[in-house]
Amino acid sequence: MVEFLKLLKKGNKSALLAAIVNAVIAVIKGIGFSMTGSVALFAEMMHSAADTANQIFVFSGSALSKKAPTDRFPNGFGRLVNLVLLGAVLIVGIMAYETIVEGIHHITNPTHSSGLAITLVILGASVVLESYVLFKAMKEISHELGIQTSGFGVVTEAISNLGKAKPATKLVFLEDTVATLGGLLAMVAVLIAYFTPLHQAEGIASVIIGLLMFFVVGKVFLDNAAGVIGESDEEMEDKIGEMVMEDPDVKDIQVLTVVKEGEDLHVELEIELDPNLTVAQADDIKDRLEEKIMQEKGVTDVIIELDEDDGIQNWTDDNKTTELIKK
Repeated sequence: MVEFLKLLKKGNKSALLAAIVNAVIAVIKGIGFSMTGSVALFAEMMHSAADTANQIFVFSGSALSKKAPTDRFPNGFGRLVNLVLLGAVLIVGIMAYETIVEGIHHITNPTHSSGLAITLVILGASVVLESYVLFKAMKEISHELGIQTSGFGVVTEAISNLGKAKPATKLVFLEDTVATLGGLLAMVAVLIAYFTPLHQAEGIASVIIGLLMFFVVGKVFLDNAAGVIGESDEEMEDKIGEMVMEDPDVKDIQVLTVVKEGEDLHVELEIELDPNLTVAQADDIKDRLEEKIMQEKGVTDVIIELDEDDGIQNWTDDNKTTELIKK
């Protein structure tokens, strides 16, 4: 239990904050729906409930993935966060389906909901809270990547570097982006349904919100399925390759792979050295490279194999990627 509590402290903070905020929002929306019968509120309630459950899974998975390797699992638990996220999206998928079904029912059997002021206040408050969580997730992306930014730069940097974010942070960003847009859409639909004869507007909004939730499901599923299988980080491969080739004692790189294990990066490298070097000299080169590579953000494990120079250059600026793919 003590180890579990220590691991929880290492969980993704954005996911924990998002879970707490969405739980509060879901309860408030549920109360509002029971008072007004607003389908838009129902859709947003389902959305917030799904996000809450999802982000609890995300926080737990990101924490447990930090568990140290054991004899049974010598490669560690890095991919656990990907497995948890694959399970978590099922919850969002079920909620999205229910949201769409309810929206279609309201489109075919429209009703006039009451409590316009209550509905707008609840939706407006939820949009503000969701926007706050979204901004915190954006700041977390910059923090994870070591980017110093402020103001609107937080937004632009988060969007441009979303692909490099940790799986848990990326999920929070996507969910709260959709949640914020969904809240604004629901407010517009409520106003249209109240002031015009188009009472189906809330049902239409509900269907759109459900489809947006399915978008998150698809995106997260594809990203984390790749993580479970073992996805390479090509950008880091290029960066480490350039770093290694800058070493004056390295003649060539035969193999270089950087595999993502959840939030961690595992590096495997095979380099060619001068065959006239002594074992001690070769070992010093290996230790020097390991130390430099371990300083890269996210790298937790480095395996370096040594071979004698065969006189054939494999690693060049033009063909380094294709040569590695062939190998």
